[in-house]
Amino acid sequence: MSNVLKGAVAFSFVALVSACGGNKASDEEYVVVDPAPISVEPTFTGKYK
Repeated sequence: MSNVLKGAVAFSFVALVSACGGNKASDEEYVVVDPAPISVEPTFTGKYK
């Protein structure tokens, strides 16, 4: 095999290993935040109260 072909095969192998084999995906933690309570709409108590 020529040196160019060996280089291309080696580069392809390294690219394949780096793209697929080295990824250890960690579990991401999801934090759920409760929204602030919605205030109650004021009720009508009279004309000028």
